[in-house]
Amino acid sequence: MKHSVNKLNNATVKAAGRGKHSDGGGLWIYKNADGGAKWVLRYTLHGRRHEMGLGAYPSVSLKEARESAEKWRAVVRNGKDAIKERERQRRVAERNMHILGDIALDAFESRKAELKGDGKAGRWFTPLELHVLPKLGCMPIGEIDQTDIRNTLAPIWHTKADTARKAMNRLNICFQHAAALGLDVDMQATQKAKALLGKQRHTPKNIPALKWQDVPEFYQSLGETPTELALKLLILTAVRSFPLRNIHEDQIDGEVWTTPAESMKGRVGATKDFRVPLSGEAQHVIEEARKFSRDGFLFPGVKRGVLSDMTLSAYMKRRGMEARPHGFRSSFRDWCAEATNTPREVAETALGHVSGGSVERAYRRTDYLEQRRALMERWANFISKIQVEV
Repeated sequence: MKHSVNKLNNATVKAAGRGKHSDGGGLWIYKNADGGAKWVLRYTLHGRRHEMGLGAYPSVSLKEARESAEKWRAVVRNGKDAIKERERQRRVAERNMHILGDIALDAFESRKAELKGDGKAGRWFTPLELHVLPKLGCMPIGEIDQTDIRNTLAPIWHTKADTARKAMNRLNICFQHAAALGLDVDMQATQKAKALLGKQRHTPKNIPALKWQDVPEFYQSLGETPTELALKLLILTAVRSFPLRNIHEDQIDGEVWTTPAESMKGRVGATKDFRVPLSGEAQHVIEEARKFSRDGFLFPGVKRGVLSDMTLSAYMKRRGMEARPHGFRSSFRDWCAEATNTPREVAETALGHVSGGSVERAYRRTDYLEQRRALMERWANFISKIQVEV
């Protein structure tokens, strides 16, 4: 049967005139009058003849056409339609060509509604943007495996453990998102990468905080600039930076400031708004802040948006302080424990925390507003007065 295949050679293919010329085994070259030519594989399956294009000549050489023909003849011998199989493989390849960078952006867009402030602070996307996408962003997500992930995150796995953990978590979400889109990805890639990287040696560090005894001196040293007023209200209310910086006049009703549920990190489900009792001193600070408000926001940014978290930290750093704004929550909690007889549930609720098991929380309807009001008034008296009995 050898005489029935490989009938042509490069010279005869080049010199062949208009018409159809067989190389054997179903491989043909069709030549047109204008000099154009294409390779065609003829095969019969289930009693029907098919013609499959293999590319234009001379872009596809005789050798390449023969290799392609043999590949698809093998498919036919296994009882499959070569044309349909090629189309199926093309669709799979297209799905797998979605690069990680595009998938990550799409996953981020899909989750914005779930994120604090629609993810505008950039904290969800930043670990990917800084530590993953520069190396893997242009790779098809279907080709990314545990070794790629291990090599990408190894430099920060121990030195920036929390950031690396977040990057790994976001990457896993990207793989889940890709799978939901119908892409062929390894859903265990991040878990395998963690096994390769090993247990993190990093010991988390607490955010530096002032001792509660030192808070009054710092508070009383603050002036009336927007940054200093923001720090004052942050200390007085013991809330996190995000809801404080985004406080809007519409959220304030007399002696109560109601923060939206999505601002309350750490509250189970985050489905309920959180009421913050305002001491007399806190109300005074708010009145002063209204002089600088823009679009209803008490602490607007210099050009747009609201005051940034870095602005508050930078102020304390310029004053040579190691403590950071978030640390005032710890200062307040330590004061509650060491200088008052405040019940744990009240102190934890004042910080926006939840305590107890799910059953206990289900039956506990109160947010201890009145008890917290008295507590925050006492805290305000302590930090705003030079002489005070605790």
